[in-house]
Amino acid sequence: MKKITLLMLLAIFLFSACTKEKNPNIVIILADDLGYGDPQVYNSESKITTPNIDQLAVEGMRFTDAHTPSSVCTPTRYGLLTGRYAWRTELKKSVLWMWDKPLIAKNRLTIPKMLKAKNYTTACIGKWHLGWRWPSNQGSGFMNDTIPIGDYRLKGRNELWERIDFSKELGGGPLEAGFDYYFGDDVPNFAPYTFFENNKLTKIPNQIKPNDMYGGSGPMSEDWKLENVMPEITKRAVKYIEEKTQSDKPFFLYFALTAPHTPIAPTDEFKGKSEAGLYGDFVHEVDWSVGQVVKALKKSGEFENTLIIFTSDNGSPQRDGTNMGGQIASVKKYGHDPSRPWKGMKADIWEGGHRVPFIASWPGKIEANTVNDQLVCLTDIISSVASILKIPKKNDSMEDSWDISPTLFQNNTPIREDLIHHSIDGTFAIRKGDWKLIEGRNSGGFSKGLKIDGIPVETEGQLYNIYNDPSEKDNLYASDEIKVRELSQILNKYKTTERSSYE
Repeated sequence: MKKITLLMLLAIFLFSACTKEKNPNIVIILADDLGYGDPQVYNSESKITTPNIDQLAVEGMRFTDAHTPSSVCTPTRYGLLTGRYAWRTELKKSVLWMWDKPLIAKNRLTIPKMLKAKNYTTACIGKWHLGWRWPSNQGSGFMNDTIPIGDYRLKGRNELWERIDFSKELGGGPLEAGFDYYFGDDVPNFAPYTFFENNKLTKIPNQIKPNDMYGGSGPMSEDWKLENVMPEITKRAVKYIEEKTQSDKPFFLYFALTAPHTPIAPTDEFKGKSEAGLYGDFVHEVDWSVGQVVKALKKSGEFENTLIIFTSDNGSPQRDGTNMGGQIASVKKYGHDPSRPWKGMKADIWEGGHRVPFIASWPGKIEANTVNDQLVCLTDIISSVASILKIPKKNDSMEDSWDISPTLFQNNTPIREDLIHHSIDGTFAIRKGDWKLIEGRNSGGFSKGLKIDGIPVETEGQLYNIYNDPSEKDNLYASDEIKVRELSQILNKYKTTERSSYE
């Protein structure tokens, strides 16, 4: 009897081990400068077909009140990976510029570092834009350790590359932030114009970028083509999925697209595919890239066990793609508004700067074809993933991250009461419920100087009821002193304390 019992126990143990639910794979697809009104699922009047993004929304949950922690790139990426507002660092406004050092501190908890506790393999593929330590050609060490970050007017910045040994291993970057693997081009309009793999350049730059090629001046590899970036990083993302789905270990892929950010460089395959010029064609290429990732997951059989989050790092600057760029708001000539129905654009404190598409898919877990109107922020991703995986949270991390996982699973109880917005020039705003208070007269960004509702703003700030006035036209700052005082007190509290999340 004892022998039979032991065999039975062994069989039960083996059965449990084989049937134990695997932790989900996690894929975050972050578009670069994609506006709320670009995908057709968010804007019925969009001039761009986005079948793959639209289908992902059909298969998952579409959020309508999702925001980036900043209306520009670097601070949003910092906030997504750490759950902390970037204005709590030394980067008080703007973004990192060419040759800046890392923004993420070595001891700062990030999503990939956190996932190591659950035996995940992790990769960052695409745009990094969170800084590197560049090796000096004047001996050991890094040449940019003492350079102040975020100052694009720094004298001699474009010549700093002359102090770098590109053959040496770089410091900082995605590996220091916790990723096992990295492949990308860092920033598509910044030197060096070459691909990075882990902590090395795949090709050493051997010439200077021509003046007639889009982007900042600096070194590049001789075969560099801006049109090749999106296809190459998409191919690498698909390859990573194909390889990692052969393993028993779950994986985390942070796929940071370089589009539709300038240089607006769709390949010939996508030109003419939209009714919004080259910008629209590039958005259509973004949609193709999303489709390739989803197709790879479905082909591998891992789609049902993968949490996919698709979003953008900020709003669109609305350029038409002329010479791979174009004037701000020029794409509107096609009858396409990337911010619709919101006011403003990338860099602004108005809604068009930071309200973005946000779609979550996890078949069998997240109910398909659902719409969620709760207030959420990209900083909330790390806390939500921790909750899903039952990872304990620490007091010295995720300071501005709320666990929104209950709302993914149809719990409609409001999670966030408020949220801080931030523009390119450091302008603050706070949203609480239906109300939004902006500290300043203008947009704080690319739309600075615009009149509000046809007349100059006479007050020191702006107050809007977003529910009643989604276009931010009716400034109530001068007429509702009580609401201004209430929101100002909350905003000042969050500015002067270490955190805004008190879960």
